[in-house]
Amino acid sequence: MNDVKLQKLTETISKDVFGKTFKHIALFNKRLRTTGGRYMLRSHNIEINPAYYEEHGMDELIGIIKHELCHYHLHIEGKGHQHRDEDFRKLLKETGSPRHCTPLKNRVMQHQQTLHLYVCSGCGQKFNRKRRVNVQRYVCGKCGGKLAKKG
Repeated sequence: MNDVKLQKLTETISKDVFGKTFKHIALFNKRLRTTGGRYMLRSHNIEINPAYYEEHGMDELIGIIKHELCHYHLHIEGKGHQHRDEDFRKLLKETGSPRHCTPLKNRVMQHQQTLHLYVCSGCGQKFNRKRRVNVQRYVCGKCGGKLAKKG
C-alpha cells in the first residue's frame, strides 16, 4: 500500500463510518516508532506507522485510521478530541474504533531484552543496562563500589 491508496482509504472510511468528508492528507510515516498513527493539530493531517499494516494487516490499519479520524473530526468541530475527553470516548464507541492498537512483536522483544549486566564488587547490586557503562568512570550508586561487567 502507498500514500495514494491510504488517502483514498481514509476518505472512504471517513465518508462511510463518520458521514463526513476528510479534506486533508493521510500518509505513511516510517519514523513513527511507538504509535500506530497520529493526528497533527496544526495541519490536520494524519500520519500512519506502516509497520502496523505490514505486521497486522488491513483490519489493524482500518482501526488506526478510524481512531485518528475520531481525533480529526472532533478537533475540526471544536469538541473534546483528546483521549481523556468524554466526546472522544463516546465517538470511539459509536464508530467501533479501537482505543489502543495491537503492539508490534519486534517492539515487544526489544523492550524485554537486557544487553548489559553489571555487578557491584562491594555490595553485589546488579544493574541491567541497554547501553554500555564505562566501569572506569562510574561506580555503584548504592555503596560506591567498583562495577564489573557480567555476561
